[in-house]
Amino acid sequence: MAIPNDALRTEVEAAAFRRLIQHLQAHPEIQNIDLMLTADFCRNCLAKWFKAEAEARGLAIDYAEAQEIVYGMPYAEWKAKYQTQAPPEKLRALEERQKKSSHPT
Repeated sequence: MAIPNDALRTEVEAAAFRRLIQHLQAHPEIQNIDLMLTADFCRNCLAKWFKAEAEARGLAIDYAEAQEIVYGMPYAEWKAKYQTQAPPEKLRALEERQKKSSHPT
């Protein structure tokens, strides 16, 4: 089934984005490095994309505000509560992946 118009498509896309954010907020055990290694993006990427898209539409938002939308709390708070030390093998794998990656963060 095709989506009948752009407004409805935007509504569906926005709802899917909100569900993605809710899912990530419900699963803080999923570390950003794991997202980067498997999907080539993380919560911080989403915050950067959110900020860029808001600014493209004339909305003033800073990165910290965008992070709070994505994380559901200030980034420093999330980091203190949930971020773990990445094992050296994951850090090496991320470094190798980033050398090959073409996605702009």
